[in-house]
Amino acid sequence: MTDPGSVRTRSTTRIRRGRTAGALASVGVLLAVSGCSVAGGDPIGEGPGTLRVVLPEEPPTLEPCDASLTATGRVTRANITEALTERDPSTGRLEQALATQWTRNSPTSWTFTLREGVKFHDDSPFTAEAAAFSIKRATDSDIDCNVDGYIFTDSKITAKAVDDTTLEVTTAEPDPILPLRLSFVEIVPTSTDPDSRVREPVGTGPYRIDEWSQGRFLRLKRFSGYWGETPDYAAAKYVWRAEGSVRAAMVTNNEADVAIGLAPEDGAGDRAVEFTTNEVSYLRMDATRAPLDDVRIRRAINYAIDREGLVTAVFSGRPSGQLVSKGVTGYNPRVKPWPYDPKRAKRLVAEARADGVPTDTTITIIGRTGIYPKAAEAMEVVQDGLLKAGLKVKIKMLDVNAWLEYLLRPFPKGIGPTLLQAQHGNQAGDAAFTMGQIYGSKGAQSSYGTPELDALTKQAQLSSGGKRQKAFADAFAHQNDEVVRDAVMANMTGILALSSHVRYRPDSATNDEMRLSDMRRADRGGN
Repeated sequence: MTDPGSVRTRSTTRIRRGRTAGALASVGVLLAVSGCSVAGGDPIGEGPGTLRVVLPEEPPTLEPCDASLTATGRVTRANITEALTERDPSTGRLEQALATQWTRNSPTSWTFTLREGVKFHDDSPFTAEAAAFSIKRATDSDIDCNVDGYIFTDSKITAKAVDDTTLEVTTAEPDPILPLRLSFVEIVPTSTDPDSRVREPVGTGPYRIDEWSQGRFLRLKRFSGYWGETPDYAAAKYVWRAEGSVRAAMVTNNEADVAIGLAPEDGAGDRAVEFTTNEVSYLRMDATRAPLDDVRIRRAINYAIDREGLVTAVFSGRPSGQLVSKGVTGYNPRVKPWPYDPKRAKRLVAEARADGVPTDTTITIIGRTGIYPKAAEAMEVVQDGLLKAGLKVKIKMLDVNAWLEYLLRPFPKGIGPTLLQAQHGNQAGDAAFTMGQIYGSKGAQSSYGTPELDALTKQAQLSSGGKRQKAFADAFAHQNDEVVRDAVMANMTGILALSSHVRYRPDSATNDEMRLSDMRRADRGGN
């Protein structure tokens, strides 16, 4: 990753991830248009100036400080709201967004120069005061923002407006990647409620919220006062359908322009576009409850999962042994996927049972409908392997809102031992955004941690350069060898369906932030 310490001011013309329209892919011939809706609900039914997008699930909220959650961020980030900085997923470089320059004054102090002439959707001006307010709201409030636990963990951060275009940010401890962390703080005006979540935020992005009919659709309209390049589409309308085959058919039947979260067998045909994602699927074990509090049982679960079978027959991807993918600072190539060894799994369970571990206690897999294609089928494969190893396991599939209660602290009480079906995408490119939140003893998504792993994580967070890479790699190895809090399954491959009316090249961040301004109308030609 490039050093984020200092970035020189560039042209105020928007440069999105170094792309040009000429790099966008144009997909083949549209299949025959059906005269009836396959959507199983209200058709999108918008004019040619509207981009029609079908999602696996409705966003639970558009609260900006929860934009690090996939279902929220894929709609909110860089569309409705923007941050001070942004990371190019193809190069790892940190680039300008609402800030044009940043300089590290000392190990704990940074100065940001902000872009001039930017307005919020309510026509109020973007200033350093709004930036300071947004940082405080996201990191130091009672809202319990997901971005606080995910990005900042226990970090103490203070932001102060020097003047309208100058922001000073200080941290309690040295933080060599602070500008990267701030790429996850979506900027909102000071009129935003500082003490509670908002459902429909005001931002500075190229689109503003036009109408959200809960359970039916969400429509965004192009913001005429946007500071950057005008996007091709005047509006975007999102609908959601749980079945992948339905989403694919909506594109092939010209009822939608973009459908995400597809499986190979969903029938998108030559409308399908495959791409590498940063998402890693895993099962989070509640290692505080028996029998999961015995490391032999946690190891047995890992040996009982047929990862090759899952990626061959159930979902697209490649087996993985750690929660970050290649290219992320801290990725450890020595941490391999656990081998499929059902005999060893059964032997470990038997050993634990002989020592009095209550292996007949029912373990509940908390699954999430639509988290990836064939999510329920994947959990059935896992359940079968664990049953054969001698464990008692049941599955409870939930929608995203109910599932979130199990993902984030405080967790529900009295639920017994659980395995949480989850997926983690480190789009920021640094393991700091994985270790603290996912594995820290007090992490927002952590069900279990150890003092040893906490110490390794803290040491890595204070390091830079090659020392940072090694320290995080060592932390991943320690988690895999000694803690075994997770059963990591696969680095996922994404598939979306794209109509011939749209030119768009997905990248590793597409699942987390699907930028409408990167989508071009094919009938306009040009680069």
